[in-house]
Amino acid sequence: MRYFAFHKPYGYLSQFTDEGRWKGLADLSLFPPSVYPIGRLDADSEGLLLLSSDASINARLLHPKNKHERSYLVQVEGEITSEAIEALKGPLELNYKGKIHITAAAKARKISAPEFLEEREPPVRFRKSVPSSWIELILTEGKNRQVRKMTAKLGFPTLRLLRKSIEGISIEHLPQGQIKEFSKGEFESLLRL
Repeated sequence: MRYFAFHKPYGYLSQFTDEGRWKGLADLSLFPPSVYPIGRLDADSEGLLLLSSDASINARLLHPKNKHERSYLVQVEGEITSEAIEALKGPLELNYKGKIHITAAAKARKISAPEFLEEREPPVRFRKSVPSSWIELILTEGKNRQVRKMTAKLGFPTLRLLRKSIEGISIEHLPQGQIKEFSKGEFESLLRL
């Protein structure tokens, strides 16, 4: 069994095959053929993606009852307010194809622009007349495009989204496009499995 953390760049899917304008992970030629992504990170998002050949990891890590923390760094359009930060902590009502999802409690705080973060290619759109803010959001659930839906609902559309960590595994010292392999024991310990 093999266990990897990958700092996924913008523009790549969390799958090995290409789809439309987005590239698959196979284009990077970094991974052995036996591994697959654990969970999902949209092509227009960046950051930590876990991969493994151990099929048991997926359910143990991603099931909401296990409440594993995922930390996101989010650049939003506008000067985020303290009221919006409090609202992000939930619960929030989000609409998923006509069905309402009530978010679980989250942690949220305003932060400075992350120093370790590289410029995105292509760059985030820039509008001189509209400021942007950075927040850190920690969730224990992962509905499709949840972070983007949460910030948009409060009037602060997401400009850039980066998953910084899942439990004890972080990309803070892992350059964009790079992978790090872990032993089974280290991987399970860092993820609280």
